[in-house]
Amino acid sequence: MTAEINLDQINKYQKNLDNRKDSKVIERAVTHQGILESSEDFTAEGKMSPVFSIDLSTGKVADQKQSGRCWMFAALNTMRIHLMNTYKVPDDFELSQNYTNFWDKFEKSNYFLENVLKTADQPLDSRKVAWLMATPQQDGGQWDMLCALIEKYGIVPKSAMPETFNSNRSSQLNKFLNLKLRHDAVALRELVADHASDAKIAETKDTMMNEVYRMLTYALGEPATKFDFEYRDKDKNYHFDAGITPQEFFKKYVNLNLEDYVSLINSPTDDKPFNKTYTIEMLGNVVNGRPVKHLNLEMTELKKLAIKQLQNGESVWFGSDVGQSSNTKKGIMDTSLYAPDELFDSDLSMSKAERLDYGESLMTHAMVITGVDLVDGKPTKWKVENSWGEKVGTKGYFVMSDDWMNEFVYQFVINKKYLTPDQLEAQKQEPTVLKPWDPMGALA
Repeated sequence: MTAEINLDQINKYQKNLDNRKDSKVIERAVTHQGILESSEDFTAEGKMSPVFSIDLSTGKVADQKQSGRCWMFAALNTMRIHLMNTYKVPDDFELSQNYTNFWDKFEKSNYFLENVLKTADQPLDSRKVAWLMATPQQDGGQWDMLCALIEKYGIVPKSAMPETFNSNRSSQLNKFLNLKLRHDAVALRELVADHASDAKIAETKDTMMNEVYRMLTYALGEPATKFDFEYRDKDKNYHFDAGITPQEFFKKYVNLNLEDYVSLINSPTDDKPFNKTYTIEMLGNVVNGRPVKHLNLEMTELKKLAIKQLQNGESVWFGSDVGQSSNTKKGIMDTSLYAPDELFDSDLSMSKAERLDYGESLMTHAMVITGVDLVDGKPTKWKVENSWGEKVGTKGYFVMSDDWMNEFVYQFVINKKYLTPDQLEAQKQEPTVLKPWDPMGALA
């Protein structure tokens, strides 16, 4: 049954609007101030003061600028805390996001071309091929993907490979790298269609990757292979470590067993029972590297684990839908911050599961939890280290209400030592493979 809108209906709608005594007042406010400003509840701000019972010292906030590398910044920020605590590096010390960015784009390019070959027997209008071609590579990623990079390439301090124009403003590089990858996809699919030999396909792909490496080097700089690490610690002592490699630097100065840290998600949808593990088809960067794997848990369990990790002095990498009910300038994320449903007198409510199932929400941004306010043993708000510089929030730090966490946080990274025996056993399961477009495969 189809029904077009007719003039009588429109007249009825207008009459209903005219009968509302507040309609003109609301119209004037919203047209001049916008929806969010007009629906903001000023009392919510007062409840989100940046004071916490557990508050880790994490240094100066970094700035990803006009790039989508939040997942990378957040992960490296959790790792630099170890250097601050062990080696007393200064608060403005950073690990090189450009170094991991270079290798991420290089590996993602290879990962894309491999998937092109795997799907070459499918028509261009198949959903998988269309999904693959929509975004050959991008800035975003997940925790396991960064671990795969570090396990293969190590990491370096920012001084060894600083930011460039293209790492800070990634749109041009992404545009032309994706153009090249789509161009290469045409060639590879044609070779498969022509029944070219495996040797010919491998030779062609090798030439393609050589060109990708050249493009990335021109745009991001040549990746560091050996460098000198020097710094003056907080006690003013000078340190110099000559000729160290990225792998040696990670092992000596960060010294984290990345296998100890696992991804935990909260996806209360019917297709993902709790206490089961999941992975996502065609999601990754390093071919044959660490795969993406999530254990789905109730949010109450995730919060208990996050608190344990904070109490032990470790920050928590997490992924969320940052654009929901948040004020960037003030650095507040709170479900009561805005009331658009009251403003429009319309029911806008959806459950967390419904938002995931119907495309209203997914993970869009990764940050770091560095504190929590516990009242009578229960969390009321959380301290968040963002990567948008110091001009937003409280010198770059945000406040997240506990209810906002319940609704819009989807992923935590937790050290396995904090998991219960049952959770540890569940994490060992062989994961269910989800479709490439599943919301749990969203790249922060």
